[in-house]
Amino acid sequence: MTPIPGPASGGGNGPPAVRLVGVSRTFGEVRALDGVSLEIRDGEFFSLLGPSGSGKTTCLRLVAGFDRPTAGTIELHGVSAAGLPPYDRDVNTVFQDYALFPHMSVAENVAYGLRVRKVPRDERARRVREALDLVRLPGVGDRRPAALSGGQRQRVALARALVNHPRVLLLDEPLGALDLKLRQEMQVELKALQRRVGITFVHVTHDQEEALAMSDRLAVFRDGRVEQVGSPAEVYEEPASAFVADFVGTSNFLAGEAAAALTGSPAPITVRPEKLRLLEAGASLPGDSCGGPGTVSDVVYLGVLTRYRVEMDAGAALAVVEQNRDTTSAEALSARGRRVLVAWPRVHGRPLREGP
Repeated sequence: MTPIPGPASGGGNGPPAVRLVGVSRTFGEVRALDGVSLEIRDGEFFSLLGPSGSGKTTCLRLVAGFDRPTAGTIELHGVSAAGLPPYDRDVNTVFQDYALFPHMSVAENVAYGLRVRKVPRDERARRVREALDLVRLPGVGDRRPAALSGGQRQRVALARALVNHPRVLLLDEPLGALDLKLRQEMQVELKALQRRVGITFVHVTHDQEEALAMSDRLAVFRDGRVEQVGSPAEVYEEPASAFVADFVGTSNFLAGEAAAALTGSPAPITVRPEKLRLLEAGASLPGDSCGGPGTVSDVVYLGVLTRYRVEMDAGAALAVVEQNRDTTSAEALSARGRRVLVAWPRVHGRPLREGP
Protein backbone atom coordinates (compact mmCIF):
# COMPACT_ATOMS: atom_id res chain seq x y z
CA MET A 1 0.00 0.00 0.00
CA THR A 2 1.35 3.41 -0.89
CA PRO A 3 1.34 6.22 1.68
CA ILE A 4 -1.11 9.05 1.21
CA PRO A 5 0.61 11.87 -0.69
CA GLY A 6 1.89 14.56 1.60
CA PRO A 7 4.97 15.99 3.30
CA ALA A 8 7.77 13.79 4.51
CA SER A 9 7.09 12.55 8.01
CA GLY A 10 9.32 12.25 11.02
CA GLY A 11 9.82 15.87 12.02
CA GLY A 12 13.03 16.89 10.26
CA ASN A 13 13.94 20.58 10.32
CA GLY A 14 10.52 21.89 9.33
CA PRO A 15 7.97 23.48 11.62
CA PRO A 16 5.86 21.27 13.88
CA ALA A 17 2.62 19.92 12.46
CA VAL A 18 0.69 21.60 15.28
CA ARG A 19 1.89 24.33 17.64
CA LEU A 20 -0.14 25.81 20.49
CA VAL A 21 1.27 28.83 22.32
CA GLY A 22 -0.43 30.01 25.51
CA VAL A 23 -3.83 28.75 24.37
CA SER A 24 -6.77 29.27 26.72
CA ARG A 25 -10.49 28.70 26.30
CA THR A 26 -13.05 29.91 28.79
CA PHE A 27 -16.78 29.22 29.00
CA GLY A 28 -18.13 31.83 31.38
CA GLU A 29 -16.34 31.20 34.68
CA VAL A 30 -14.94 27.84 33.54
CA ARG A 31 -11.40 27.68 32.15
CA ALA A 32 -11.49 24.59 29.94
CA LEU A 33 -7.94 25.31 28.77
CA ASP A 34 -5.49 27.44 30.73
CA GLY A 35 -2.39 28.63 28.91
CA VAL A 36 -1.56 25.40 27.07
CA SER A 37 1.62 25.33 24.96
CA LEU A 38 2.38 22.23 22.87
CA GLU A 39 4.41 21.25 19.82
CA ILE A 40 3.36 18.14 17.88
CA ARG A 41 5.96 16.96 15.41
CA ASP A 42 5.23 16.26 11.78
CA GLY A 43 4.53 12.55 11.25
CA GLU A 44 4.21 11.46 14.89
CA PHE A 45 1.41 9.72 16.75
CA PHE A 46 0.65 12.12 19.59
CA SER A 47 -1.96 11.47 22.30
CA LEU A 48 -3.81 13.94 24.52
CA LEU A 49 -4.45 11.95 27.70
CA GLY A 50 -6.45 12.95 30.74
CA PRO A 51 -9.62 12.40 32.76
CA SER A 52 -13.00 13.76 31.72
CA GLY A 53 -13.06 17.55 31.92
CA SER A 54 -9.28 17.93 31.76
CA GLY A 55 -9.35 19.94 28.49
CA LYS A 56 -8.08 17.40 25.96
CA THR A 57 -11.20 17.40 23.73
CA THR A 58 -11.43 21.19 23.90
CA CYS A 59 -7.84 21.29 22.68
CA LEU A 60 -8.68 18.99 19.77
CA ARG A 61 -11.73 21.09 18.80
CA LEU A 62 -9.60 24.24 18.72
CA VAL A 63 -7.06 22.58 16.40
CA ALA A 64 -9.90 21.35 14.16
CA GLY A 65 -11.44 24.83 14.00
CA PHE A 66 -14.76 23.81 15.57
CA ASP A 67 -14.11 26.37 18.31
CA ARG A 68 -11.87 29.40 18.78
CA PRO A 69 -9.39 30.09 21.59
CA THR A 70 -10.07 32.85 24.07
CA ALA A 71 -6.33 33.59 24.11
CA GLY A 72 -3.16 32.28 22.52
CA THR A 73 -2.21 31.14 19.03
CA ILE A 74 -2.48 27.92 17.02
CA GLU A 75 -0.28 27.13 14.03
CA LEU A 76 -0.56 24.29 11.51
CA HIS A 77 2.76 23.53 9.82
CA GLY A 78 4.05 26.98 10.67
CA VAL A 79 0.99 28.90 9.44
CA SER A 80 -1.40 30.66 11.79
CA ALA A 81 -4.84 29.05 11.96
CA ALA A 82 -6.50 32.22 13.24
CA GLY A 83 -9.77 32.78 11.40
CA LEU A 84 -9.48 29.61 9.31
CA PRO A 85 -12.76 27.62 9.21
CA PRO A 86 -12.55 23.82 9.58
CA TYR A 87 -12.90 23.17 5.83
CA ASP A 88 -9.87 25.37 5.07
CA ARG A 89 -7.60 23.59 7.56
CA ASP A 90 -5.53 20.70 6.27
CA VAL A 91 -6.92 18.42 8.99
CA ASN A 92 -9.70 15.86 9.29
CA THR A 93 -11.44 14.50 12.38
CA VAL A 94 -12.66 11.00 13.31
CA PHE A 95 -15.28 11.01 16.06
CA GLN A 96 -16.08 8.38 18.66
CA ASP A 97 -19.54 7.71 17.18
CA TYR A 98 -18.03 7.64 13.62
CA ALA A 99 -20.79 10.02 12.34
CA LEU A 100 -21.49 7.89 9.27
CA PHE A 101 -24.57 8.61 7.17
CA PRO A 102 -26.84 5.54 7.59
CA HIS A 103 -28.73 6.13 4.31
CA MET A 104 -25.52 6.11 2.25
CA SER A 105 -23.40 3.16 1.21
CA VAL A 106 -19.88 2.77 2.54
CA ALA A 107 -18.44 4.10 -0.73
CA GLU A 108 -20.79 7.11 -0.66
CA ASN A 109 -19.79 7.85 2.93
CA VAL A 110 -16.11 7.74 2.08
CA ALA A 111 -16.62 9.85 -1.05
CA TYR A 112 -18.76 12.51 0.66
CA GLY A 113 -15.98 15.02 1.29
CA LEU A 114 -14.63 14.58 -2.22
CA ARG A 115 -18.07 15.17 -3.69
CA VAL A 116 -18.47 18.37 -1.65
CA ARG A 117 -15.13 19.53 -3.06
CA LYS A 118 -16.34 18.68 -6.57
CA VAL A 119 -13.63 16.11 -7.25
CA PRO A 120 -14.38 14.42 -10.63
CA ARG A 121 -16.33 11.15 -10.48
CA ASP A 122 -13.54 8.88 -11.82
CA GLU A 123 -10.97 10.29 -9.40
CA ARG A 124 -13.47 9.98 -6.53
CA ALA A 125 -14.00 6.30 -7.31
CA ARG A 126 -10.26 5.65 -7.49
CA ARG A 127 -9.51 7.43 -4.21
CA VAL A 128 -12.38 5.69 -2.43
CA ARG A 129 -11.02 2.30 -3.52
CA GLU A 130 -7.53 3.28 -2.35
CA ALA A 131 -8.83 4.48 1.01
CA LEU A 132 -10.84 1.31 1.63
CA ASP A 133 -7.83 -0.80 0.66
CA LEU A 134 -5.70 1.23 3.05
CA VAL A 135 -7.97 0.39 6.02
CA ARG A 136 -8.25 -3.25 4.90
CA LEU A 137 -11.87 -3.08 3.75
CA PRO A 138 -11.78 -3.89 0.04
CA GLY A 139 -15.07 -4.92 -1.53
CA VAL A 140 -17.45 -3.43 1.06
CA GLY A 141 -18.26 -0.21 -0.80
CA ASP A 142 -21.83 -1.26 -1.65
CA ARG A 143 -22.82 -2.12 1.91
CA ARG A 144 -24.59 0.17 4.35
CA PRO A 145 -22.91 1.06 7.69
CA ALA A 146 -25.58 -0.88 9.62
CA ALA A 147 -24.38 -4.11 7.96
CA LEU A 148 -20.86 -3.69 9.36
CA SER A 149 -19.33 -4.53 12.73
CA GLY A 150 -18.19 -1.81 15.10
CA GLY A 151 -14.57 -2.27 14.08
CA GLN A 152 -15.48 -2.09 10.39
CA ARG A 153 -17.50 1.11 10.91
CA GLN A 154 -14.51 2.62 12.65
CA ARG A 155 -12.34 1.78 9.65
CA VAL A 156 -14.87 3.36 7.29
CA ALA A 157 -14.72 6.55 9.36
CA LEU A 158 -10.93 6.47 9.07
CA ALA A 159 -11.15 5.94 5.31
CA ARG A 160 -13.56 8.87 4.97
CA ALA A 161 -11.07 11.11 6.79
CA LEU A 162 -7.97 9.84 4.99
CA VAL A 163 -9.48 10.02 1.48
CA ASN A 164 -9.12 13.82 1.65
CA HIS A 165 -5.34 13.49 2.10
CA PRO A 166 -5.10 15.58 5.28
CA ARG A 167 -1.70 16.44 6.75
CA VAL A 168 -3.07 16.00 10.29
CA LEU A 169 -5.69 13.46 11.41
CA LEU A 170 -7.53 14.25 14.65
CA LEU A 171 -9.04 11.28 16.52
CA ASP A 172 -11.54 11.96 19.31
CA GLU A 173 -11.78 8.77 21.44
CA PRO A 174 -11.99 6.69 18.22
CA LEU A 175 -11.96 3.32 20.01
CA GLY A 176 -14.24 4.22 22.91
CA ALA A 177 -17.33 2.47 21.51
CA LEU A 178 -15.57 -0.88 20.98
CA ASP A 179 -15.41 -3.81 23.39
CA LEU A 180 -12.10 -4.57 25.12
CA LYS A 181 -10.80 -7.28 22.78
CA LEU A 182 -11.68 -5.38 19.60
CA ARG A 183 -10.29 -2.16 21.08
CA GLN A 184 -6.95 -3.86 21.71
CA GLU A 185 -6.90 -5.24 18.17
CA MET A 186 -7.73 -1.84 16.71
CA GLN A 187 -4.94 -0.18 18.71
CA VAL A 188 -2.47 -2.28 16.75
CA GLU A 189 -4.30 -1.60 13.47
CA LEU A 190 -4.48 2.15 14.04
CA LYS A 191 -0.80 2.48 14.88
CA ALA A 192 0.12 0.37 11.83
CA LEU A 193 -2.13 2.55 9.66
CA GLN A 194 -0.42 5.69 10.92
CA ARG A 195 2.96 4.24 9.98
CA ARG A 196 1.68 3.38 6.49
CA VAL A 197 0.19 6.77 5.69
CA GLY A 198 3.02 8.71 7.33
CA ILE A 199 0.96 11.68 8.52
CA THR A 200 0.45 13.23 11.95
CA PHE A 201 -2.16 11.60 14.19
CA VAL A 202 -3.44 13.56 17.21
CA HIS A 203 -5.38 11.18 19.42
CA VAL A 204 -7.62 12.05 22.38
CA THR A 205 -8.17 9.35 25.00
CA HIS A 206 -8.77 8.83 28.70
CA ASP A 207 -7.43 5.27 28.48
CA GLN A 208 -3.90 5.18 29.90
CA GLU A 209 -2.98 1.79 28.43
CA GLU A 210 -4.21 2.89 25.01
CA ALA A 211 -2.07 6.03 25.10
CA LEU A 212 1.01 4.10 26.25
CA ALA A 213 0.54 1.42 23.59
CA MET A 214 -0.01 3.69 20.59
CA SER A 215 1.81 6.98 21.11
CA ASP A 216 5.21 8.23 20.04
CA ARG A 217 4.68 10.97 22.63
CA LEU A 218 1.79 12.07 24.81
CA ALA A 219 0.62 15.03 26.86
CA VAL A 220 -1.09 14.43 30.21
CA PHE A 221 -3.84 16.98 30.87
CA ARG A 222 -5.21 18.05 34.25
CA ASP A 223 -7.71 20.85 34.93
CA GLY A 224 -7.04 22.57 31.61
CA ARG A 225 -3.25 22.44 31.92
CA VAL A 226 -0.54 20.11 30.65
CA GLU A 227 1.12 18.22 33.51
CA GLN A 228 3.77 16.44 31.45
CA VAL A 229 4.81 15.78 27.86
CA GLY A 230 7.07 12.91 26.88
CA SER A 231 7.39 9.46 25.40
CA PRO A 232 5.31 6.68 27.00
CA ALA A 233 8.42 5.37 28.75
CA GLU A 234 9.33 8.83 30.09
CA VAL A 235 5.84 9.55 31.39
CA TYR A 236 5.46 6.11 32.98
CA GLU A 237 8.95 5.66 34.38
CA GLU A 238 9.60 9.28 35.37
CA PRO A 239 6.25 10.91 36.25
CA ALA A 240 6.60 14.63 36.85
CA SER A 241 3.95 14.75 39.57
CA ALA A 242 1.84 12.62 41.87
CA PHE A 243 -1.11 13.18 39.53
CA VAL A 244 0.76 11.74 36.52
CA ALA A 245 2.06 8.80 38.55
CA ASP A 246 -1.43 8.00 39.79
CA PHE A 247 -3.29 8.58 36.51
CA VAL A 248 -0.89 6.87 34.13
CA GLY A 249 -0.95 3.32 35.48
CA THR A 250 -0.92 2.48 39.18
CA SER A 251 1.67 3.67 41.64
CA ASN A 252 2.61 3.60 45.32
CA PHE A 253 3.29 6.86 47.13
CA LEU A 254 5.51 7.27 50.15
CA ALA A 255 6.27 10.40 52.14
CA GLY A 256 7.17 11.50 55.66
CA GLU A 257 7.72 8.90 58.38
CA ALA A 258 6.76 5.91 56.22
CA ALA A 259 9.17 7.02 53.48
CA ALA A 260 11.93 7.58 56.01
CA ALA A 261 11.45 4.10 57.51
CA LEU A 262 11.47 2.35 54.12
CA THR A 263 13.91 4.47 52.09
CA GLY A 264 15.94 6.40 54.63
CA SER A 265 14.53 9.78 53.56
CA PRO A 266 11.19 11.52 54.25
CA ALA A 267 11.15 13.00 50.73
CA PRO A 268 8.04 11.98 48.73
CA ILE A 269 8.58 9.28 46.10
CA THR A 270 6.51 7.02 43.88
CA VAL A 271 7.31 3.42 42.96
CA ARG A 272 5.41 1.24 40.52
CA PRO A 273 3.83 -2.00 41.85
CA GLU A 274 5.65 -4.21 39.35
CA LYS A 275 9.02 -2.95 40.65
CA LEU A 276 8.31 -4.40 44.13
CA ARG A 277 9.06 -7.99 45.14
CA LEU A 278 7.73 -10.18 47.95
CA LEU A 279 10.49 -11.99 49.84
CA GLU A 280 10.32 -14.38 52.75
CA ALA A 281 9.80 -12.80 56.16
CA GLY A 282 13.13 -12.39 57.91
CA ALA A 283 15.11 -12.16 54.66
CA SER A 284 17.70 -9.42 54.22
CA LEU A 285 17.19 -6.57 51.79
CA PRO A 286 19.22 -7.05 48.59
CA GLY A 287 22.03 -4.58 48.01
CA ASP A 288 21.01 -0.99 47.24
CA SER A 289 17.34 -1.79 47.82
CA CYS A 290 14.56 -0.17 49.83
CA GLY A 291 11.76 -1.86 51.73
CA GLY A 292 10.72 -3.45 54.97
CA PRO A 293 8.47 -6.02 56.63
CA GLY A 294 4.70 -6.20 56.35
CA THR A 295 1.64 -8.44 56.14
CA VAL A 296 -0.27 -9.40 52.98
CA SER A 297 -3.80 -8.13 53.59
CA ASP A 298 -5.41 -8.85 50.21
CA VAL A 299 -4.76 -10.90 47.08
CA VAL A 300 -6.39 -10.50 43.66
CA TYR A 301 -5.61 -13.28 41.16
CA LEU A 302 -5.87 -12.00 37.56
CA GLY A 303 -4.63 -14.98 35.57
CA VAL A 304 -1.46 -13.58 34.01
CA LEU A 305 -0.56 -11.73 37.19
CA THR A 306 -1.53 -11.39 40.84
CA ARG A 307 -2.02 -8.11 42.70
CA TYR A 308 -1.12 -8.07 46.40
CA ARG A 309 -1.83 -5.43 49.04
CA VAL A 310 0.70 -5.34 51.85
CA GLU A 311 0.20 -3.45 55.12
CA MET A 312 3.70 -2.33 56.01
CA ASP A 313 4.92 -2.19 59.61
CA ALA A 314 6.15 1.32 58.76
CA GLY A 315 2.54 2.45 58.37
CA ALA A 316 2.00 2.47 54.60
CA ALA A 317 -0.06 0.14 52.38
CA LEU A 318 1.74 -0.95 49.21
CA ALA A 319 0.44 -2.59 46.02
CA VAL A 320 2.68 -5.31 44.60
CA VAL A 321 2.15 -6.93 41.19
CA GLU A 322 3.87 -10.18 40.23
CA GLN A 323 3.56 -12.28 37.09
CA ASN A 324 2.34 -15.83 37.60
CA ARG A 325 5.19 -17.54 35.79
CA ASP A 326 5.38 -20.45 38.23
CA THR A 327 2.47 -19.62 40.54
CA THR A 328 -0.95 -21.29 40.60
CA SER A 329 -4.07 -19.49 41.74
CA ALA A 330 -4.11 -21.55 44.96
CA GLU A 331 -0.51 -20.60 45.74
CA ALA A 332 -1.18 -16.93 45.07
CA LEU A 333 -4.35 -16.80 47.17
CA SER A 334 -2.69 -18.61 50.05
CA ALA A 335 -0.43 -15.58 50.58
CA ARG A 336 -3.20 -13.68 52.35
CA GLY A 337 -2.20 -13.04 55.97
CA ARG A 338 1.43 -14.04 55.36
CA ARG A 339 4.32 -12.04 56.81
CA VAL A 340 6.68 -10.89 54.04
CA LEU A 341 9.54 -8.57 53.24
CA VAL A 342 8.76 -6.05 50.47
CA ALA A 343 11.81 -4.88 48.54
CA TRP A 344 12.58 -2.80 45.47
CA PRO A 345 15.76 -1.44 43.86
CA ARG A 346 16.38 2.09 45.11
CA VAL A 347 16.67 3.35 41.52
CA HIS A 348 12.95 2.65 40.93
CA GLY A 349 11.81 5.10 43.61
CA ARG A 350 11.04 8.28 41.68
CA PRO A 351 11.06 11.67 43.45
CA LEU A 352 7.93 13.80 43.16
CA ARG A 353 7.61 17.56 42.95
CA GLU A 354 4.45 17.35 45.06
CA GLY A 355 3.06 15.00 47.70
CA PRO A 356 0.49 12.26 46.91
